[in-house]
Amino acid sequence: MNSKNLSRRRVLRGLGVSMALPWMESTTAWGDKTAHHKPSGNPSDNAAPVRMAVLFSGCGYHSREWWARGSGAEMEVGKVLKPIEPFRDRMVFINGLHNAEALKGNIHSSQTGNLLSGSPLSAGGTIRSGTSMDQIVAQRIGRHTKLPSLVLGCEKANPSVHKNYSMLYSSHISWSSPTSPTPLEVYPALAFDQLFKDAASRGDQSVIDAILQDASDVRYRISHSDRQKLDEYLSSVREVEKRIERAGQQGELQGWRPTLSEPNLPRPADGYPQDIVEHMRLMCDILVLAFQTDTTRVCTLKLNNDHGTLRFPHLGVDYMIHHLLSHTDSEDWLKVNQFFLEQVGYIAKRLDSIQEGERTALDNSMIMLCSSMLTGNHDATRLPVVMLGSAGGQIKGGQNLDYSGESNRQMCRLYLSMMDKMGVKLSQFGDATERLPEV
Repeated sequence: MNSKNLSRRRVLRGLGVSMALPWMESTTAWGDKTAHHKPSGNPSDNAAPVRMAVLFSGCGYHSREWWARGSGAEMEVGKVLKPIEPFRDRMVFINGLHNAEALKGNIHSSQTGNLLSGSPLSAGGTIRSGTSMDQIVAQRIGRHTKLPSLVLGCEKANPSVHKNYSMLYSSHISWSSPTSPTPLEVYPALAFDQLFKDAASRGDQSVIDAILQDASDVRYRISHSDRQKLDEYLSSVREVEKRIERAGQQGELQGWRPTLSEPNLPRPADGYPQDIVEHMRLMCDILVLAFQTDTTRVCTLKLNNDHGTLRFPHLGVDYMIHHLLSHTDSEDWLKVNQFFLEQVGYIAKRLDSIQEGERTALDNSMIMLCSSMLTGNHDATRLPVVMLGSAGGQIKGGQNLDYSGESNRQMCRLYLSMMDKMGVKLSQFGDATERLPEV
């Protein structure tokens, strides 16, 4: 190996760690004046990170009870939204956005498979969508946490074909690539294991230990005097680590730390829960726990499939599956809608009880609930969207936004805004090149 191949552009790398080399005579100079920014999604020393959760329920909502009037703490909401009414001062109700590509097939699968990407879908039973916005964020900032993202569901995927489109589109909202839906975890115990099976997270490992092998390789490629400089550099970093560790043991505030270092709820039982109430509540708890322990900062939770088959005996609604019930616009359909919104309210309440400095975990998060159609009659010309949380003070709550009369009302404009809040700034996503200025 030749020292001429080693430049100061080189960094020392390890599991979840990268460290720039110090100036050394053996390394070649390079004139890149690129500004040194903090890694996307990596918070400042004392600020809690921003988290993003996307919740989905299929087949839309009751046509007469999904609405909001007014703004702020005095905002009035329809019956569907009553379970999250206590959070209306931190809520953003969004009406009128749409996904143009979803209108081409005008059926469940073609309206859901590209919900978070805005990409064209392949028909004929083949699979091709687009990388979803949650996975774009996970790919950019996921190195800061044990899990780049957590993808949860409460109904198993359906591999069949419906109206010339694969039902895998109806079963997945998160896509790691255009041809690969992100693996969906529907078993609570296995989701729990993802969070805690490996007891040591990346943040628990010494930075020096993480890059030690790479540093050893570099030592063979530099001069004797530069080896001394490198050793002094690594020793100084180790000393800073020890000082931070000692301060933490003494109870001194040394930057943001997760509020939990281990689970505060028992591991769920093995198997697939037959009780839908228990199933959804466990998945909600796991989402909160993932954010609370900083195991991930990106999560999707699919409460059910679009064109799904769940039943709701606990509501006294056991005579019809979810999909067929969505076409009735009945009082029973309203009960099911409210049950889904209760899950959102539960997550919000749990996160709001977790104090993180001057804010709560809810304030440091943004939770979006959406569906692939406004109502059960496949109306995707306006998509139902409601958001909770301020993304660390970046989103103003109590807003009631309506884009129905605007020409640029792409759903992907919202995604560009949300990705900005996560430190991922793109010039274009899907069919949008502009953000929503209000979000």
